[in-house]
Amino acid sequence: MNPATLWRRLPFALAALAVFAVMAFPVYWMVLTAFKPTVLIQSPDPLFLPTALTLDHFRTAVGADNFWGYWRNSLLVTVSAVLLSLGIGLLAAFAVARMNWKGRRGFLLMVFIAQMAPWEAMLIPVYVIARDTDMLDRLPMLTLVYFMITLPFTIVTLRGFIAAVPPDLEEAAMVDGATRAEAFRKVVFPLLAPGLLSTSLFGFITAWNEFAFANMLIIKDQTDRTLPVWLASFQNTFGTDWGATMAASSLFMLPVLAIFLVLQGRVTTGFTAGAVKG
Repeated sequence: MNPATLWRRLPFALAALAVFAVMAFPVYWMVLTAFKPTVLIQSPDPLFLPTALTLDHFRTAVGADNFWGYWRNSLLVTVSAVLLSLGIGLLAAFAVARMNWKGRRGFLLMVFIAQMAPWEAMLIPVYVIARDTDMLDRLPMLTLVYFMITLPFTIVTLRGFIAAVPPDLEEAAMVDGATRAEAFRKVVFPLLAPGLLSTSLFGFITAWNEFAFANMLIIKDQTDRTLPVWLASFQNTFGTDWGATMAASSLFMLPVLAIFLVLQGRVTTGFTAGAVKG
């Protein structure tokens, strides 16, 4: 690469480095604080490099009342919502991408509107529905809300993937004697793996991090709280123990980080393909 090309690319590289630093520093500071001794955390002079490390804050976080119960609640609600969204969203996306039926365009327009709508505007209506149906303080209601939030994105994304698969593949399988359901299951479904992974990761992150609905719908039964709500009250539980708070936040981040690192290649391909096809 000649020097002129290097000089042209230098501003873009510096801009990318600056953006990365701004985005990564809060995460770095959170993890660093989780490992710092309390004396260093309370020091008036900030230390940007670790001089002493401890695991005491992680022991405090893990030893909190019902810590594993909150993890179980978050995993149960998140995984259930993602599976529901994938199952129903896949069927809806197939109907929109492959079938001609009256009202298809109107349905797709409604899905786009639902995807663009701010879900915070639905806080009060959802609360009223949960109260009137006696579904407050119940995890199934929270699961349905997360399913409602992630479903529009799932339909729109999977529609692009299904539309990108040539219909001739299904028709060839049906000529060979397969039913339409069998052709979809054996031919189309395996080709949708990148789209399923990318949409499931998006749904997982959305439901895993959601706070407003969980804080509003789970009021009396504190044992049914999810991790984001528990983290919000962590400071009240441990006073000014910022080390324990940061340790709990670091543990809260691990599942999404691990899933993304494992699926990084396929997820990147899935988002790119879903954006340009369909």
